[in-house]
Amino acid sequence: MRRARVLPFALAAALAGCAAPDARVPPFARVPYEPISRRTIVAIALREWRLWGERVDDAPPGTLPAQPSGRIPEREPGLWQRVGEYWWLGMNTGTTESRWTGKHDSEGRVFPADRGGDFAWSAAFVSYVMRIAGAGARFPYADAHATYIDIAAEEARGTAHGWLVKAELPDAYAPEPGDLICMGRDRAAGITFADLPAPLFPAHCDIVVGVPVRGAADPELTVVGGNVDDAVTMKHVPVTADGRLAGVGGTVLDPRYPWMVVVRLRLAAP
Repeated sequence: MRRARVLPFALAAALAGCAAPDARVPPFARVPYEPISRRTIVAIALREWRLWGERVDDAPPGTLPAQPSGRIPEREPGLWQRVGEYWWLGMNTGTTESRWTGKHDSEGRVFPADRGGDFAWSAAFVSYVMRIAGAGARFPYADAHATYIDIAAEEARGTAHGWLVKAELPDAYAPEPGDLICMGRDRAAGITFADLPAPLFPAHCDIVVGVPVRGAADPELTVVGGNVDDAVTMKHVPVTADGRLAGVGGTVLDPRYPWMVVVRLRLAAP
């Protein structure tokens, strides 16, 4: 009897190993029921922002004081599970990261709060939004922003084809709702568009959810990002009068944000 039980289990395990990368994704997103659109991406990003309490942070990055270890949003009941859903649905089936949560590793063990950087989930958030919006196999889901930044750069250079993403210069393209705006961080803080694609590097991308009204006195983008202040957070980013992240020749508009690339989605304008 024991052998009879082992064989079906082994077969099930083998079949699981052969499962499609998005086997756990709801049918409405996997098929998808409706084509991905900029409007859908924005709606999902804003839905998540509301779930996290509509947080807004326009302070320079890294200037806010650290939150007490007992009050870190991503570790709060109801929210650490939501981060787990970003990992579970944003990553492809079978990845170690797909089993993480806002405070647990792949074995379900709680990791110390000061190790949160080892489990950074901002790219998982972007991947989740794109997956649920119906990007299907056209988006390179990943635990690192650099993965889809580099693929977007390869698309721009003609060395990759068929992806939903394409890299654009911050001083040559005005982002539309649903696009990603990205910058290097830590050791990659000085990376530029000309350096792409580059070996895996730390970065951060936000999803554009609002663009300035034409003729606005102080034009700015409204963006939403994951794992900003350990939450899904909105911020406002200054742009030129015609909506670009940088002036002619790459002139930086705001030293807080050294944007290196816009990851444009190959979708119709809203």
